[in-house]
Amino acid sequence: MSQDTCGNRGATPASYKWQLVALLWVAFFLHQGNRQIYNVVLPLIKSGLDLSDTQAGLVQSVFTAIYGVCVPLAGFAGDRLRRKWQILMSIVVFSAGTLLTGLGGGVLAFVVFYGMATGGGEAFYYPPATSLMGQFHDKSRATALSIHQTALYAGITFSGFFSGYMGQLWGWRAPFYVFGGAGLLWAFVMLFCMRDTPNQEHDTPVARVSIQETLAHILGKRSAIALALAFGCMVYVNIGFHTWMPTYLHDTFGFALGRAGFSAVFYHYLCAFFGVMIGGRLTDRWAARRKTIRFEANACGLILGAPFIYLMVNTSSEAMCFVMLGLFGLFRGIYDSNLFAALFDVIKPQYRASATGLMLSFAFLVGAFSPTALGMLKTAFTLSVGLSSLAGFYVLGGIIILIARGLFFRKDYEEVKA
Repeated sequence: MSQDTCGNRGATPASYKWQLVALLWVAFFLHQGNRQIYNVVLPLIKSGLDLSDTQAGLVQSVFTAIYGVCVPLAGFAGDRLRRKWQILMSIVVFSAGTLLTGLGGGVLAFVVFYGMATGGGEAFYYPPATSLMGQFHDKSRATALSIHQTALYAGITFSGFFSGYMGQLWGWRAPFYVFGGAGLLWAFVMLFCMRDTPNQEHDTPVARVSIQETLAHILGKRSAIALALAFGCMVYVNIGFHTWMPTYLHDTFGFALGRAGFSAVFYHYLCAFFGVMIGGRLTDRWAARRKTIRFEANACGLILGAPFIYLMVNTSSEAMCFVMLGLFGLFRGIYDSNLFAALFDVIKPQYRASATGLMLSFAFLVGAFSPTALGMLKTAFTLSVGLSSLAGFYVLGGIIILIARGLFFRKDYEEVKA
């Protein structure tokens, strides 16, 4: 007996690999939309609960640190357990945490509900999701992961406007309630529509690989370590940008919260959408002829995007700020298109969820310092000084990838393909 859409019975239809991307796209949309709410309604939370800039940054730093601590556990679990159930539990936990954040009445409540529940729940989504898509998409890997990545852009952009608009009308708690409830409903849909896929193709038994062996394989790949270092630079920029850019537009140009939350991300992610789709398609097409293309796309995205980070907060023109935001986003999309596709070039399939988890963990632990650091720079100097400093991290990340491409890639790639 076969089912072509929802359900787990019968042979997997050929179309399921794209149905899976669609299911995970919505889940990731909610995942990222939840994360953006706090950044958008931060001015309302600060005034309503009398938080300082440092306390406001600390809440986001706790979220990021919890995510970074939990995500390697998610990676190890994703290589050993049923990924469907791990993904479903992740959605339930981070949605419930978001819902409960709306009930928060101070820093401690935000740390528990937003930082620990939402941050910890979100950590268990990405490693099994990317591993699952990588299993179904071989020749279309970068394209599938790029499509999935557009959910990040759409979720953050939509939340940027919707959360700000709702916050102005009904208070900062309302968007937490709406996104949290929507996530719980979508988990119910995925329960019936997502297949309980074994960790290897053709229903072969999953090899029991020890954590020691997993770590030895991953840490032995110097090009993978370089990708993680560069990703740490990118996430430091990304978290600082998301946390403080709406406030920058609100303070500098006098934008209302809805407009500030929307404008901070819309132009950036509109252009990132084109960057990620173009980058994914082109590198999938060229990868057979040029093995290093995914590393080169990553380095290009970071180095060429850096000047626009600096320029977006060093202009007195709203229009020029938005142009720079867009160009920053275009090159960010090119980087995103091969973020994990490049990692999978140098990591064997049975270790990919673990490698994804470790890479995310390192990057988000580095990024956890960004909101607090920028909050301190805002107090000591100006917010534009803090945001300008982010450009240097993009340049550093791009240089690290270029070094890895020249020195380590060929050996690591050949070992995986052997």
